[in-house]
Formats: sequence, C-alpha cells, structure tokens
Amino acid sequence: MDFPVSPRRVATRRGFFSQYTHHHLVVFLLTFFSYALLHASRKAFSNVKVSISNQWTPSDLNTSVFNVDPNGIWNGNSLFPNHESATIFLGLLDTIFLFSYAVGLFVSGIIGDRLNMRYVLTFGMCLSAVTMFVFGTVTEWLHFYNKIFYCLMWVINGLLQSTGWPCVVAVMGNWFGKAGRGVVFGLWSACASVGNILGAFLASSVLQYGYEYAFLVTASVQFAGGLVIFFGLVTTPKELGLPDAGEEESENVEQEEEANRPLISGDNEGDSESSYSIQAPETASQPKAIGFVQACCLPGVLLYSLAYACLKLVNYSFFFWLPFYLSINFHWKEAEADQLSIWYDIGGIVGGTIQGFISDLMEKRSPVLAISLLFAVGSLFGYSRGSTCRILTRSVCLFIGFFIGGPSNMISSAISADLGRQEMVRGSSEALATVTGIVDGTGSVGAALGQVPACL
Repeated sequence: MDFPVSPRRVATRRGFFSQYTHHHLVVFLLTFFSYALLHASRKAFSNVKVSISNQWTPSDLNTSVFNVDPNGIWNGNSLFPNHESATIFLGLLDTIFLFSYAVGLFVSGIIGDRLNMRYVLTFGMCLSAVTMFVFGTVTEWLHFYNKIFYCLMWVINGLLQSTGWPCVVAVMGNWFGKAGRGVVFGLWSACASVGNILGAFLASSVLQYGYEYAFLVTASVQFAGGLVIFFGLVTTPKELGLPDAGEEESENVEQEEEANRPLISGDNEGDSESSYSIQAPETASQPKAIGFVQACCLPGVLLYSLAYACLKLVNYSFFFWLPFYLSINFHWKEAEADQLSIWYDIGGIVGGTIQGFISDLMEKRSPVLAISLLFAVGSLFGYSRGSTCRILTRSVCLFIGFFIGGPSNMISSAISADLGRQEMVRGSSEALATVTGIVDGTGSVGAALGQVPACL
C-alpha cells in the first residue's frame, strides 16, 4: 500500500538543487566567503601568537647577551618578564574577545531582524578590518605596546565581528528552505573552516616579514570583502520578486493539507469564503520581528544553546591554541604548526557536510549529533596522549575536527535555521537572526570561560 508523500519530500528525492536559481548560488557564495573572511582574521591572531609572545618578551630572549632587569623595559616594548606571563595575557585577550563577541551576538541578532542585514554585515566587516589593522599592524609600526589598548581594541573587534554570523545565517534561511537544509547548510557551514585555512595560509605566507603583515593582509582582504557584500548581496528573495523560503514551506504544507481534504464537502461556499478571508490579510501584512524573550522560549532554543556552549568551548580551544600548542610542545616551526592545524578544519568541513546529509535522510538532527560527540570523546583521548609523528598528528586532528567541528557547524547553522523557521514563528520570519544570535552567543560564553584555563 502506497502512502501519500508530501511535496517537500518529493522535492528532496528528485534533487533539491533543481529548485534553486543562480541567485541562490550568488547568495550562497557571498555569505560563505564573507564569514570565511571574518574567521580568517581571527585565525591570523591565533597563528602568530608565538611571534607576538616573542615580541612582547624580548628581555627573556636576550638575557645571555644583555644584563637586563627581568621586570624592566628592553627597547621600550617589553610588556612581560617571561613567556608564561605573555601566554596568560594572550589567553585573556581570547576571553575578552569571546565575551564581547557573545554580548554582541545577542544584540546583533535583534538588530539584524530589524535593519537591512546587508548594511549591518558590511558595517561589521569593514570596521572589524580597521580594528585588526590598528591592533596588529599600526601598533607594531609605531612600536606602541599597551595592555589596556590591546584589551580595548579586542572588545571592539568582538562586538563588530558579532554582526557576521546572525546576518549570514538569516540571509541563508531566507533563501533556502527546509528541504535539504542539512546538506546545504552542512556544506555552507564549512565557511568557518575555510576561513581558518585561509587565515593560516595568509599568516604563514607573510610571517617571515613580521607578524604585523599577517594582520595587514587579512584586514585588507576582509575590508574588500565588506565592500563586495555592500554592492552585491541580496538579503531576501522578496527584493527580486521571488517567494521567500518560509513562504514556500507554508505553501507546501497548505498544498499537502489541500490534497488530503475530501473533494466533496457540504459547505463549499463557506470554505472558499473563509480561505479568501484568511489569505487576504496575510498578503497585506508584513511579518514583525520576534522579541528576545519570545525567541528564548521557543522549543529547543535554550537546550541547543546550552549544548553549543559546551561544544564551542572545546572547538574554540583548538581554534585559538592548536598552532601555539604544536609549536611550543613539539618545538616545531610556527609556520609548520600553522599548516598542521589546517587538518582540524578539514575534518570540520567533511564532518559538517556528511553529518548534515545523514540528518536529512533521517529527518532528525539530534541522533547524529549524539553519536558524533561520543566518537569525539575517544578522539580527544587519543589526542591527549601526544605524538611527535606528523602523520599521526594530522590524522588525529582530522578525526577531532570531524567529530567536534562537524556537530558545531550543524548546531550553529542548520539547527539554528530550523529553530528560527519552526511552525510557531512561521508568520514572523524575522526571528531567524535573533535565534541564531542566542544560540551562538550562548556558545561563545561557554567558549570564553575555557580560554584562560586552556593556556595554563
């Protein structure tokens, strides 16, 4: 006996890519590379920590040549008496960035649902690039080293970078419906990992000239990307006269309900009049943005937010400290450690895509996440044993990225889009950025709490 299949499932089986236009491809690429550039600038900082630590502790490096007071100033730019103190301050900067980033996410999600997301994203990208340039390049060129100034710059940078993720996820949610969302968002969420790889490549390619050029190059590319977003991004299909993804999902549900109704009814005229009276206000009214408290009360939002807080703590510990750990612990060159850390991001790309595809087939996300995180525990145990073998290090980083980076990408993208597009808020599509900001903001709070302990 055959059962009726919903139009959404039919579209999935026939190949959901056929329903997309070249506009969808442009939006996919623009949002992908915009957030990749934001992540590349963050990765540049984590990849040059050894060079920054050396620059901030010159007296510790030259005690055999100069008789210097360890608490004094050598050439006017010694911020710390030893590498341990400098490392703790670098961890403090990571914590400051993540806390300000988390606060910014809660606010940016609300702003993104109320203003044009193209303007918000451009503003964040361009000013963040300027902040990075001042933090890493201008201070080194002017030989200006000040702890308070560094902290202030990193607070500003965290707030500015927080405009990125809620906006790009909301734009993607406007263009791509739930059919095949796990695959599309799983592939698209690789933008963070691609940004990490790009940042590692850019930093290692110019590191020989000085760490300030790593900030200069990544900031320049990010600023140019912000200008491209301003002139090229279309935030919603409605700007081109196309149906919104949320409207398509509603139409599919209505068509399915209509197909299951009896052809003969005792009150046809009443049904037609009632259907007309319901549809007319919908076309005339514009959806309003949902409130912050309402978004928190949506089913699954707080649960996935707390889960993401635990997961992002581990994920960002690798993100901020993996190159530093490989260089210091195994005495490898900093550029070589940067290249080895790329394998963690490759694992995240593959993991997010495959797990998103499996979750689409199962039509459930949580079982895939649970199984992946169980395997992540074993991978972390293997990593904790340590090995100087480069091939083994690559393999372990690849597995850890697959089982940690993959679920992280799913929660922050596909699941956030699901939560912001569920039945309860289908009439208010502007909930997407707010929900995304809550999930990612809570995750960033969890990540911030673990950065200083990670560097000890």
